[in-house]
Amino acid sequence: MQIRFSMQYLSLYGVESVKSDPRAILWLNSWYAMLSLLRIRVMVRFIDYRYVRLLSCMLAFGSFGLHVNAQSTYQPYSYHFYQKLNSELYHLDTRYHTAVKPMIIDNTLRLRYDSLMQIGVRERSSWWGRKLYNEHLVDIKKDDHTFYADFLPDFQIGRDFAGDGRTTWLNTRGAQAGLTVGDRFSLYVNIFENQAMFPGYLDDYITRTTVTPGQGYGKTVSETGKKDWMYTTANVSYTVNDYLNVTLAYDKNFIGDGYRSMLLSDVSSNYTALKLTGKIGNVQYLSMWAYMLDPMHPRSSDYWVRLGDNWKWGAFQYLDWNVNNRLSVGLFQSVVWGARNAAGRRGFDFNYLNPIIVLRPVELTNTSSPDKIHLGLNTKYKVLKNMAVYGQFLLGEFTASEFFGGEGHVNNKWGAQLGFRGYDAFGIKNLNFLGEFNTARPYTYTHFDPVSNYSNYGEALAHPWGANFREFVGILNYSYKRFDFSFQGTWGQFGTDPDSITNYGKDIFKPYDTHLRVYGNYIGQGIKNNLLYADGRVSYLLNPKYNLRVEAGGVYRRHSVPEQGKHHQTGMLTLGLRASFRNFYYDF
Repeated sequence: MQIRFSMQYLSLYGVESVKSDPRAILWLNSWYAMLSLLRIRVMVRFIDYRYVRLLSCMLAFGSFGLHVNAQSTYQPYSYHFYQKLNSELYHLDTRYHTAVKPMIIDNTLRLRYDSLMQIGVRERSSWWGRKLYNEHLVDIKKDDHTFYADFLPDFQIGRDFAGDGRTTWLNTRGAQAGLTVGDRFSLYVNIFENQAMFPGYLDDYITRTTVTPGQGYGKTVSETGKKDWMYTTANVSYTVNDYLNVTLAYDKNFIGDGYRSMLLSDVSSNYTALKLTGKIGNVQYLSMWAYMLDPMHPRSSDYWVRLGDNWKWGAFQYLDWNVNNRLSVGLFQSVVWGARNAAGRRGFDFNYLNPIIVLRPVELTNTSSPDKIHLGLNTKYKVLKNMAVYGQFLLGEFTASEFFGGEGHVNNKWGAQLGFRGYDAFGIKNLNFLGEFNTARPYTYTHFDPVSNYSNYGEALAHPWGANFREFVGILNYSYKRFDFSFQGTWGQFGTDPDSITNYGKDIFKPYDTHLRVYGNYIGQGIKNNLLYADGRVSYLLNPKYNLRVEAGGVYRRHSVPEQGKHHQTGMLTLGLRASFRNFYYDF
């Protein structure tokens, strides 16, 4: 396969004078070199692991000759950890690309990151004291490489006092390992084995969908409702030069500056993705190709025939431009297509392989295309030295003549976000805050063929509520030495269907051509639901290296359906010994 580039592509993305800029030429050549590797059939039906092992060995071998002062570190994405970087990421004097997560912590963020990794650390004489409070369980640091490994417990016990009075618990045993070579190569892997007794609303969700939120397949293993599942992450990253990073991961991804993302969030389970991230000047560009599982559409309708889940593909691109220290603007595009459609089986579409192409014309070239395109805008503006406002707009489909008509045309499918976030509120150091509004019109993220909807492993790729909702979120977090206090409040409304046949537009797994009407569609249509969710936590940090902490928490959830007279409540207190930087969403 011949891969060709045109300088005009870069010009379209706002890079001026690329023909005379040696940095642009080097950046372009880096992309060409890495894309040439794709000739070895990385993305056909499955990955040829002989090539992956060979490539990994080549990257590691090529990195051993580097002598550097600091290593790049992969940091799993967790809102509650990343918000501790606010004072650096959103300061008026800095110009970071803040939207794409997870991040590779390099020299630019190293000072703030290292300070967080040293919270409560002091000289200790005993081996047990150092490992419990200061260090990784295995911690090797050399001039040209580092290696660490940890045991990650997550043990919790709780009681639901407002619901059915059940005792809840979580028994998770996990482990993680990380390797860096020079300042270019990093590897991270974790694995967790879990059993749990969840509160009623989560238990019902997992029993109905067989999906543990954000963690993959979940099965019920006893009459009492005990759930059992496993969860793993793997990430291999190589920084080719100052302009290009290549990552192959089984992980989550997030694009945005808020708690939620209407473009691409970390709500769903992990999936395999190849990511190319380029930087030149004030421009960052991400191109990603993903392989995702789809248990909602198994390969066989016969339960006893073990053919596994179906699969789907996705291509995602995001261009971020830091206009100045205050303003950044990002453009997003994605296309998702199923491994099968009405015509039968379908594999990876190489038309979407070009990393710097506009996807919509390519998709339209395929007449009567079964693929689903989304376009989006992400913006951020630092209004104060310690506060930024941000927003997103996602467009799934629209009819130009109807978009501003105000008559609720079914084809006007869009989602929006508006929020603010900051640090050191009221002059109080380490008091971080966030306020956010999210909404999506009915039938957003859906498709006429549900195989190609905007989802991964039975969960939304954007907002966990699907579509046809409006939501307000507020979060406060305060850190003092080893203590951490956090509070989150969420209130929202959404409309649901009265039965499995009717489609008011919230369930993204229903085909949108089963809509009830062409005009008169509005946010919250259907059976009105109100949801109030409040979560408060107090934790004491034992070891900052893997976030080992003792944590006490309280959750109050009230889900009401007024016209049906239903009011379901959960009021839960928990206590636990927890570790890791995982991010899961139970606020739905």
